Amino acid sequence: MPTDIFRPGDDEFAPYYAGYIDQAARTMAARGLSHVVQLLEAQRTECETLLGTVPEERAAYRYAPGKWTLAESLVHVIDTERVFAYRLLRIARGDSTPLPGFEQDDWVPASRAGQRTLASIARELGAVRTATLELVKSLDAEALAQRGVASGKGVSARALVWMMAGHLAHHLTLTREQYLSS
Repeated sequence: MPTDIFRPGDDEFAPYYAGYIDQAARTMAARGLSHVVQLLEAQRTECETLLGTVPEERAAYRYAPGKWTLAESLVHVIDTERVFAYRLLRIARGDSTPLPGFEQDDWVPASRAGQRTLASIARELGAVRTATLELVKSLDAEALAQRGVASGKGVSARALVWMMAGHLAHHLTLTREQYLSS
């Protein structure tokens, strides 16, 4: 495992992703974590614990009209982590081919999340995060410093690690505050 995956500089990611980078940093600080890999690991356990307590009928809950269901939101998290991990793999391996974006709002209906159980979604989320962790832990400083293009914007491998941690931190907060609080 790399000794440290430093917070990426502002030139390592598109401005849109600054919120995820900041969310990862805030979450790490609040938990007293010094390494983003610690956050990635803690989130896997946190998801398992949190989702293990949610009744199955809650999967179809929308906290407001037009918002995704809980199941859709969680499958979106899985899809996004897979896309970010694929980008991480390609960029860390020195592949300079520009990588396409994806339209999350088009992917959600196609995910058929409403036909799945929360237990199935939770298992998949854990499996995807486990795979992500193994990839991240395999990367050295040189691989993490690699840069590429995704969605038409420059991004470093290091930034993608932080973006994954921040994206899940954002959705865990959303899940607690919007989907499970009422």
